[in-house]
Formats: sequence, structure tokens, C-alpha cells
Amino acid sequence: MTEPTDRTEPAGLSFDLTTRPWIAVQRLDGTQDELSLREVFAQAGDLSRIVGDLPTQDFALTRLLLAVAHDVFDGPADIEDWADLWADKQCFAPVPAYLDAHRGRFDLLHPQAPFFQVAGLRTGRGEVFSLNRIVADVPNGDPFFTSRMPAVERLGFAEAARWVVHAHAYDTSGIKTGIEGDDRVKGGKVYPLGVGWAGTLGGVMAEGATLRETLLLNLVAADTTDLRFDPGDRPAWRRPVCGPGVTDDRRVTGVRDLYTWQTRRLRLHADAGGVHGVVLGYGDPLVPRNMHTREPMTAWRRSAAQEKKHGEALSYMPREHDPSRSAWRGLEALLADRAEASQGSDPARTLRPQVLEWIARLSTGGWLPRGFLIRTRVVGAVYGTQQSVIDEIVDDRLSMGVVLLHQQDREYAMAAIDAVGDADRAVMALGDLATNLARATGAASDGPRATARDLGFGALDGPYRVWLHHLAEADDPHNQRARWQKEVYRRLRGLGDQLLRQTGDAGWEGRMVAAKKGPVWLNSALAERWFRSALSQALGTAFSDDPSDPAQEPDLSPEVPA
Repeated sequence: MTEPTDRTEPAGLSFDLTTRPWIAVQRLDGTQDELSLREVFAQAGDLSRIVGDLPTQDFALTRLLLAVAHDVFDGPADIEDWADLWADKQCFAPVPAYLDAHRGRFDLLHPQAPFFQVAGLRTGRGEVFSLNRIVADVPNGDPFFTSRMPAVERLGFAEAARWVVHAHAYDTSGIKTGIEGDDRVKGGKVYPLGVGWAGTLGGVMAEGATLRETLLLNLVAADTTDLRFDPGDRPAWRRPVCGPGVTDDRRVTGVRDLYTWQTRRLRLHADAGGVHGVVLGYGDPLVPRNMHTREPMTAWRRSAAQEKKHGEALSYMPREHDPSRSAWRGLEALLADRAEASQGSDPARTLRPQVLEWIARLSTGGWLPRGFLIRTRVVGAVYGTQQSVIDEIVDDRLSMGVVLLHQQDREYAMAAIDAVGDADRAVMALGDLATNLARATGAASDGPRATARDLGFGALDGPYRVWLHHLAEADDPHNQRARWQKEVYRRLRGLGDQLLRQTGDAGWEGRMVAAKKGPVWLNSALAERWFRSALSQALGTAFSDDPSDPAQEPDLSPEVPA
């Protein structure tokens, strides 16, 4: 939807984000509220977390607050500076004076420098577009999943401010209407330049018991190894106001710059009753390749394709989240240090997020007690149709003791990672059982196998999270892993029995099928024996003292049909 003419906002409109409530939060007692920037920092110790309209909004707003904190403290410079902040319950006391000093740049409706926008921004034809362009919970083409379709007619100033921050972080790609004054316009359009910066990431942040702890845990010190901070690093509100086109020769200077990077050019259209339209175009693009020395809130993967394409010896790309996998199944990417992620003398295949490297440093140095619990939260957007729409949003949390990140005491981390491997192998055995039962009855096997795997991982999801939560409290991580293996065995044996009961007489009767060593009469009884043996082998020695287990019978080595 467009309006054919460019309206001018009435004079005198203002919405000061430093004093007006606009950030949605949850208090420690579970109630929700909206607070100003000043209030969020003043009350951070009494707040649980940010609760935006979407999980991706939580992530974008947290990064905005981190940019403020980094700039207020001009650091922290090192771990000792950070420790002083952690010990000081009033550490955010300098924030009000800072916000007062930059108050003009935090006015959402400022006539010359509106917050995260470009005053006077217009298309060649003066179009003003529907707010659908920035409100990400109105999915394109899916009018049945929101009460706001077919269009977002109007937003209050507080919600509009949240979506402005979110647009810079997660806006979709695709062809956009050209902005007057942008040299990239061709035929009235600008062709795809990629999604907002946070949309390229598999976002990761550490959450504490309060918002104060969350902000400080993610406040990475400037002396962090392998993370670059330039002396001129500063956030968007301390930089010159952007023009309509790309900013020449812009290079990222540090986290303050990156957390507030202006990936879009945006202008809200408003009246005294709220915001009724928007102009949205491309801003300053960022290439994610080899940004691992700048961006701390994502894991990274080595990309052979990028190395070949650009003729580089080493290329790392952000490791995006897979919406089909719970966070615990990708735990290795979060816990494995560089030595563990390497293959011999080769560089590391994956790099865990620098924010977790930072917490590992705090744990190893004794700045956080071994039993201190954090929630590792993973957030990401999954884009579809050439990145022009958001298909899914990933949001998951894992509670763990910081001892799992300890750089010298790696036994706990390896137990947690190995326990995921136990689950993977056991669920594979369950999938093989479903395949064999389907073959025994002459049915197609792909569907039953996938269903069985989903059931297996679903059954282990809650128990693993509980086990991981308590792992740091254990005296011996190896004993804890053995307990986990027994739990996996018990739960998946139960699911296997359920599949066997569902097979019925056709499975019991069976039929002749091709196998590795020639035809074999496959029925549910044989499939069960293979399954029990494979399950025991998948879980190591946890059941070697069970004389009734089929793994002890040498004549029954599992021979999965080809």
C-alpha cells in the first residue's frame, strides 16, 4: 500500500526515547512494563529481561543497550575494569548524564536528526508505504497468522521505535524502491543488497538472573584476544547524520559501531496520533565474510566455498541456526574451544562466539564462581524466497554452569558435548528400527524414520536440558555422563517398544528383504534385537554389566539391510 504524496509531519512533534517509555521488559515478579532508556538502566537489577514483540527484537534491543553501555564506560578496557562494574550495584549511574548529553539524537521524531532515520527521506515519486515494511510479525502472504493483516494502518510511537531498531537489524532483502539521492538507484529501484546485519548471524547472547547481569555478561572488554576495537569506535548517535545513499569508505570500528550499524535508510511518517507510514531503503551494507574479529555474538564456520571464490587461505562465515534442531544439539559450536574445533594442524573448523570466549575467560580467571549459571540464548531469523521474507524465527535457551566454558578444566565441557553425541547415536538406532519395521511390512521407510527421530529427540530434549543445568554441580562429570546414558537408554527403549507394538501382525510375520550378506527374513523380532544391540553399542559401556542385553550375544551383531 502506498500513499501518492509525501506528507509533512506537523511541527513540534517529539518522542524522546531517553524519557518516554518504549522498551518492553519483564520484571522479576513476571509482570511486564514499558520503560524509557533511562529507566531501563536505572532498574536493570530489578528486571528479568527484554520482552519485545519478537525474539529478534529482544536481540536487537539488547545490542542497542550494550552499545550505550560500552560508550558510557568507554570500555571496559580490561577484565579488571569489568570486575569493578560487576561488583558495583550502581554501575549504570553514569548513564543518565550520558543520555542527557546525546538527548537530541534519541528523539524518534526530531526534525533534522530523527533516531535511526534520515530526515526528508523520499522516493522519486514521493511514495509513503504501509508499516508492513518494518513490522516483521505481519508475514507476507500469510494473513491468517496475525490480527493486523492485511495492513498495519497505524503504530504508537513506542512500538514504532522498537520496529525501527529491528529493521536495521533484521530487515529483509529484495528489490526496494529507490531513494532520491541514492546513486545505487536504477530505474527507480535498488536491487538486493542483503538482509540487516543481525539477520546474517546465528545470534548468541548470555543471559543472567537479571537484565543487569545480562548486560554485563555480554559487555566484552576491549583487550579480548581476537576481537578488534578501534580507538574511534562510537555508536550511530555519535556519528554524522546519514544521507540517503551509502556512506563512502565506511569500515566497522568496533562493537559500538556494529551494534548500531545503519543497514537501512528509514523515515517514519507520523502525526499527533502516532505513526501511519514509512519510507524504507538500503543503507550501508556489510559483508559477513571474516567479520569474526569484529562480531562477538555469533558462532563462525570455516567456508571452503568462500575461500575458493575469493582466493583466500581462510574464510569464516556466521554459523546460522537450524530451526529443525534444538540448541542443545548444536552445543559443540558453543562449547568447543579452538583447539577442540581444529583438525590436527589445520585452523579451527568452527569458532565459538566471542561472547562465550569472554565468559570462559571470566570463569577461568575466577571472576565468576564455577557454579554460576548462565542461560545461553540463541536467536535468529530464517529467510525465504531470496531473503525477501522471514520464514521462521529461532529462539532457544540453554542453562549451564560457567565451568563448562572453563579454558583449562575441559572435562565438564567434553562431557556435555559427548552426551549430545550419545543422544545422536541412540536416536539413529531408533530411526533404524523404524526403517526396519517399515521394510518388514513392505511400507515406505522415509516417513517412519523421520517421525521416529523426531520422537527420539523430543523425548530427550527436556531431560538433556535438566541434566546440563545440573552438570556443573557434579563432582565427577564422567559419572554424570553415565547417568545420562542410562536415561537415554531407558527413554529410547520405551519408544522402541512403542514402535514394535504399533507394527502389529504384519511386522511379526515379516518378509524376505535384501541385506548385506544376502537375503534375510526380516520381522519385528529381528528388528528389535538389532535395535537393542545398536542402542547398547551407541551408549558405550554403560550397559556392559547387563547380561540380558543383546549386545552380549555375539551371534546378533546388527546387520542393517542395504
